Amino acid sequence: MTISLLQKKHTFIILFTLFFSLFFFLFSFPAFASSNFTTDYKVNYLVNENGTTHSTLSIVLTNTTAKVYASSYQMQLGFDQISNIKASDELGPINTTINKTPEGYNLSLALNKKAIGLGTKLPFKLEFDTESVAKNSGSVWEINIPGIANPANFSSFVVTVKAPNSFGSPSIIKPVTTNKDLTFDKEQLGKSGISISYGSRQNYDFNLIYHLRNTNLYPVKTEIALPPDTNYQKSFINQISPRPNNVIIDSDGNWLAQYNLSPMQKEDIKVVGSVELNLIPKSEAITKAELKEFTTQTKYWQSNNPKIQKLANELKTPSAIYDYVVKTLKYNFKTSTDSNNRLGAIGALDNPNSVVCREFTDLFIALARSAGIPTREVDGFAYTANTKQRPLSLVQDVLHAWPEYYDLQKKTWVMVDPTWGSTTGGVDYFSALDFDHIAFIVKGKDDNYPIPAGGYKSRDEKSLKDVEVKFSNTNSKKNQDIQISTSLPPQLTAGSPINFDIKIVNNGPALLPKKPLYIESTQLTPIKQAFEIPVIPPYGYLIIKGSLDKTSILTKKESVVKILYSEKSITTKTRITPFFLNIYGIGGVVIGIFTLIILIIAGKSGRLRLHR
Repeated sequence: MTISLLQKKHTFIILFTLFFSLFFFLFSFPAFASSNFTTDYKVNYLVNENGTTHSTLSIVLTNTTAKVYASSYQMQLGFDQISNIKASDELGPINTTINKTPEGYNLSLALNKKAIGLGTKLPFKLEFDTESVAKNSGSVWEINIPGIANPANFSSFVVTVKAPNSFGSPSIIKPVTTNKDLTFDKEQLGKSGISISYGSRQNYDFNLIYHLRNTNLYPVKTEIALPPDTNYQKSFINQISPRPNNVIIDSDGNWLAQYNLSPMQKEDIKVVGSVELNLIPKSEAITKAELKEFTTQTKYWQSNNPKIQKLANELKTPSAIYDYVVKTLKYNFKTSTDSNNRLGAIGALDNPNSVVCREFTDLFIALARSAGIPTREVDGFAYTANTKQRPLSLVQDVLHAWPEYYDLQKKTWVMVDPTWGSTTGGVDYFSALDFDHIAFIVKGKDDNYPIPAGGYKSRDEKSLKDVEVKFSNTNSKKNQDIQISTSLPPQLTAGSPINFDIKIVNNGPALLPKKPLYIESTQLTPIKQAFEIPVIPPYGYLIIKGSLDKTSILTKKESVVKILYSEKSITTKTRITPFFLNIYGIGGVVIGIFTLIILIIAGKSGRLRLHR
């Protein structure tokens, strides 16, 4: 008898990092025939210089019974755009019916040859071009092919990816493979799919607006959080208007720009800058006290809760915790529109189907902290072109939240994204992240502060777009601009303490790293001093307390004092004179003598009047 090939559903899903088109095959035939054929796939992706990918699907159906045979084959391609579709077998071109649907394309292949008889093999091939496999984002090329939904439905499924030499060597390969031809089997595809990135770093430009309002009848001090340096990124603040009073760094490494607002004052702060992202995080040593602090309980990270503790004792490791959060929680796109309904870790466990990225992050942090793993939260901007697959759910300017844990062996913070691990159907966002996550703030000591860019809005300003991020191919390196000044006076009084301030101002766009400051003196002691100056963020300043040994009261000499910092120096000449030779001392002596004469005269005059 003849039946149409309508086998039970086999799903092959390809999830793309930028567009996230779904590419899946649906074989649907009656259940009684589902065991009558085995299916083998060999899929080749040949990526061209411009990113267009030629896809070749070599399919073999093997008949496992003598009672039925296949006369047609149906599949659905979920790409938004495909072209040059053609199918063929050993007898020539296969007549293919193509229908465009909202989900992609439905294809029906009228097979030229029938697989009649037990063990009969029916090979055929489908080819098409697509622009959804490979995408160029700034200075990075990305190729993404997610896993097979039901690997057991295929006898074999092998995917080979070939990229042009101009892409360079891959910087990320998921899953890890030693095959030079980038070949992956169905077990690898079923676990996490394929994600390959080419490039060493990614550059972004950003424009941010912060709305500051003082509704009080008295002046207030306030601050905004600028995108900081992290062990993954280097930030540059090219312009900030109006300029802050100072920019400081808090204990989590955030850059906080400080402002004074007058009563009822409104001020919009505009910040222009850029970020350079790296794939491999730099090492960062932290103290035992900090390690302990990053494992403590907070309002939303309830690490001491018995339910959390029980799970943490079972999971124990960051990877196990990540897998648990990915499998347990389900992203709710309706909930993502309510920015105020934060559930926290316990709320996420109690409502696993009503969570967004905040709850994925809160649960990971609470479980990790309960297991003794230092963990904290990162809020920022994550690049995505399909929010259904990689959602951004901090609705104020569609920001994103993800956790990071401290790797004690590598001595570095490691960022992971369990939200996207869940919403993408298993793409690996644990072993390596990507070039798409830009940190705006880090929250370790406080689970609710500081506030990232995009969150400085009143209710009537929620519709405003305050965060603009775009790819950049420009080199982010900028020259340093350092200003040094000192309060050391040109005239000193011998025998008095010599104390003065040194002010270091960072007028440049980048963080000034830790560097020594030297004070050198030609006549005063100590002749040379060294101070270790901590990092100074852009548009920030530090005041250093300097001192020199006091001299004897009869010292009369001139000294040159030189201050050196980061290839910048200033020189001050100061004169040390005894009190009685000092211009102020001479003036004091003159005034004293004059006062004494007046007192003597007044005294004599008083005695004469008394005698009379």
